[in-house]
Amino acid sequence: MIQKTSRKQIWYLGFWQMGAIVIVSVTLAVLINQFRPDRLPLVSVWAPESRLNLDTGESMVIALGEAKGNFHSGSAIFLDARSPEHYEQGHILGARNLPWEVVEKYFDAVMEGIPKDALIISYCDGESCTLSKDLTQELFFRGYDNARVLVNGWSLWVEHHLPVEKGPLPGGF
Repeated sequence: MIQKTSRKQIWYLGFWQMGAIVIVSVTLAVLINQFRPDRLPLVSVWAPESRLNLDTGESMVIALGEAKGNFHSGSAIFLDARSPEHYEQGHILGARNLPWEVVEKYFDAVMEGIPKDALIISYCDGESCTLSKDLTQELFFRGYDNARVLVNGWSLWVEHHLPVEKGPLPGGF
């Protein structure tokens, strides 16, 4: 005698099989990952600040409060890594403009007179903006070991009503 399978039994069997496939797949993926020479971390921090570390493990990030204190004391030089158009629309008071796209061409002119041990704070706009990170890495490469990144610097600076100015870079590009 052939037994007829009910809809409920079919659904139950289908869900059980799906669950078994998912469990086997995840287990297999985790095991394979453990034996890879370049294994992927199972848990990671994805905040922009966590990706801004030097090879030594030291963070390139400077907090807004610290940057503000350095601004008011005059102990830091600010570099705007955004385009000249964005710089002209507004920038941190006294900041120099060194767009990442033309860093090779204008580096010497913009950095003239800045000692290698000076505190240099680069910024751009948006948490995912990498221009300031790239500029800071270039500064380290060229021997400016006290360079830092103010993540989402322009937006934070404006939100906290800190001193800004508009207009082109004196002398311009």
